[in-house]
Amino acid sequence: MKKKLKRPAPDFRIGFDKPVAAKGCIREVLPFRRSWLVIGIIAVVDLVFLVPAFGAYQQASASWARLDSLMDLTSVIFTSAWLLGWSVAPLILTLLLVIMLTGREVLRAGPGWLEIGIGLPGLALFIPYDPKRLRNLRRVSPEKNSGTAWRGTHLAFDDGGYQIDFGSAIDESRLTQIRSRLEQATGVILREGDATEAELNDQALAAERAAEKRMARKRSAPAPALAEAEAEEAAPLSQFYLSTLLLVGANLIPVLGWWLWGWRLSDVMVLYWAESAVIGFFNLCKMAIINRWLVLISGPFFVGHFGAFMAVHFMFIYGLFVEGFNGGGPGDSLAEVAALFVPLWPALLALFLSHGLSFFTNFIGRREYLGRSIKQQMTEPYSRIIFMHMVLIFGGGLAMVLGDAGPVILLVIVLKIIVDIRAHLKQRQNQMAVAEASGNRRPSAS
Repeated sequence: MKKKLKRPAPDFRIGFDKPVAAKGCIREVLPFRRSWLVIGIIAVVDLVFLVPAFGAYQQASASWARLDSLMDLTSVIFTSAWLLGWSVAPLILTLLLVIMLTGREVLRAGPGWLEIGIGLPGLALFIPYDPKRLRNLRRVSPEKNSGTAWRGTHLAFDDGGYQIDFGSAIDESRLTQIRSRLEQATGVILREGDATEAELNDQALAAERAAEKRMARKRSAPAPALAEAEAEEAAPLSQFYLSTLLLVGANLIPVLGWWLWGWRLSDVMVLYWAESAVIGFFNLCKMAIINRWLVLISGPFFVGHFGAFMAVHFMFIYGLFVEGFNGGGPGDSLAEVAALFVPLWPALLALFLSHGLSFFTNFIGRREYLGRSIKQQMTEPYSRIIFMHMVLIFGGGLAMVLGDAGPVILLVIVLKIIVDIRAHLKQRQNQMAVAEASGNRRPSAS
């Protein structure tokens, strides 16, 4: 049996599947075999996920309608975040179920062109082929455990050194009909025999280029970026880069708040909690760059568990440092809770700009997204936030012993700055280590 070459990812387009109006063109809906056993299993698993999701949705909807206190808000945010993270699985399963129930393959062809689409009625992913390169259109009976076994006896043709499979459960008469219609529409007689040397060389070159692109994405910089990186010397890490200085400056604003506007330790705690939300926002942006459109799956999961973490953490900070659980505390009105953030906006804006500058200059400008996995990026905020809040809790405990005094606030801010700088520079060092391990020049930091 001739071994099939591994085909690099083909070009494709996503478009509407509708009858071809142009003269001489054809559109053939191919049989699409369905496994009712697999469909039944997926339906059962989907139902198992949907039942608790529907219950959580009803609970969250009712809670959003009667929001009154911080306890209500925390509860509904936690429930909604859980629902968002949980819903990823049933959404994927439901989409897969719809595709398996209604999906189909379509063969479209016209003068000098041919494409095969797979998708839903009215919408499909189309892969184009050059009919002049195609040969050996035939019926294929796949092996029992092969990747195309679900198709049954189907059609295939050769494109250079690659075998292209399509259709399901097609008999000899249907093959004859499809061959005739294809040759008439494309104006090309589908040939028999082996690929030419030129066709094999072209595909080998295309596969080599595709492999080079994959390797470039795994390294610390793509080929054009490497040329730029070699043109400049990588500066050593320092605590005086622009993004680091801005981070320090943003963290010093609470000192002015304590000195000029009478901020308490509780104000600093709430401010740094809000900064965690800023970190989460930019982490979601980083995930979108790394994962691209797949962030539609990973993003809701991250927002779900991170949102639940933030909701519980704010309840802890509010109850311990703002009002105390012995008083009204978590039962305070939402207007009173919102009023906590109003005087903090200058510091919060500065922290947002600081993290934004680091995102654009380091993560995007210095291409720190290269070599990073979505799993690494999803977990990155937690180590920094947990360590940061350990420092804040230590300062809060000290304040409870000594009183809400200025020196305690200053100590908390200093410790927070040290933690932030260490975490900020550690991210830069980790990226440089990835670049050096890949055999490339490390990116310069900023």
